[in-house]
Amino acid sequence: MAQQEGPGPGPYDGEHRTTTVEQGRFCLARCTCGWRGPARRARSLARTDAEEHAAAR
Repeated sequence: MAQQEGPGPGPYDGEHRTTTVEQGRFCLARCTCGWRGPARRARSLARTDAEEHAAAR
C-alpha cells in the first residue's frame, strides 16, 4: 500500500508539490511537475530528495 505525505498529485499549476510513495521495500519522491526521485530504502532520504527538488526550482 502506498503512503503519501503532503498534497496528492494533481494537474501541474507551476508549483512543485512533492509526495513520497512506498513501492515494496522502497520509497521514492514524486512531484506534480512529473519529476521522480530515485528509489530509496530510507524514507528520510526520499523526503530529502523531494525537499531538494522543490528548493531547486
